[in-house]
Amino acid sequence: MHVSFEKSERTKRKIIETVAPIFNKKGYQGTALSDITSAVGLTKGAIYGNFGSKEALAEACFDYNVKFLQKGLYMAWITSTHSLGKLQNLINFYKNNYEAVAQNGGCPLMNAATEADDRFPNFRQKAESIILNWQKEIAAVIKEGQDNGEINAQIEPKAFANTFIALIEGGILIAKTTQDANQFYIIIDNLKGLVDSQLKIKP
Repeated sequence: MHVSFEKSERTKRKIIETVAPIFNKKGYQGTALSDITSAVGLTKGAIYGNFGSKEALAEACFDYNVKFLQKGLYMAWITSTHSLGKLQNLINFYKNNYEAVAQNGGCPLMNAATEADDRFPNFRQKAESIILNWQKEIAAVIKEGQDNGEINAQIEPKAFANTFIALIEGGILIAKTTQDANQFYIIIDNLKGLVDSQLKIKP
């Protein structure tokens, strides 16, 4: 029984790892069952046997894609003891990993939020929850920096967190639409400049 369970979990993991980029590139509606079976080399019955439905598989793939971004946020926070350093680390994470994000079809949060409608409320709710948490985390880092005398106290943390997220997500969207990675790098450098000019306390 234990061996059978482990085999089932390995199969699920293989399916998710293979299909996650497809869903992120084509979207839920644009991904046909034939795309899935062809990519993983399994039958329709095997797919549904492991996940129950196409929507359940899509949600598992979304969670998998988002983990990459969540790991970047986590690493940015733990690799610096200073608030400004944490924010710059997060900017650098996106700058250094843009090509990987682009090759995977773009930001899964933006893709899910763009495609989600009343027929797929789970995707919208998942994307909303992650974005709000992202906003909360960034605002908390800014507030921490203000309390420590490191960040300009005149800045409203939540408002700046919104701008921070909007520039990253907007940069990815513009670069993806124009098929020009330099568009993203220009925007991300402007974000870095914004952090330096507005958050950093001038001597």
